Amino acid sequence: HVQLVESGGGSVQAGGSLRLSCAVSRYRDSRRHCIGWFRQAPAKEREGVARVDAPIGSTYYADSVKGRFTISQDNAKNTAYLQMNSLKPEDTAVYYCATSIWGQGTQVTVS
Repeated sequence: HVQLVESGGGSVQAGGSLRLSCAVSRYRDSRRHCIGWFRQAPAKEREGVARVDAPIGSTYYADSVKGRFTISQDNAKNTAYLQMNSLKPEDTAVYYCATSIWGQGTQVTVS
């Protein structure tokens, strides 16, 4: 079955960078799939942050992160990444990756 393991969260000062990783045990369809990053701040609804579609590699970003975050995937490692630059306090949230299932989440705190 599919399992997702996220890592890379932590605390950083405003303007700093973090890279989140999401290791996927297997995709339901290794040739065609999408994987996305979502986040949920306290007392707020979960929102989509970025998504990448395989095999074309099309990417989509929320307006709030465009130009600062980059989603990518390493197909050989079945791992997706979210590079987050120029972080702002409003980026503070639990970040989840998701494909056919949700990951457990990783905390990102920007002060």
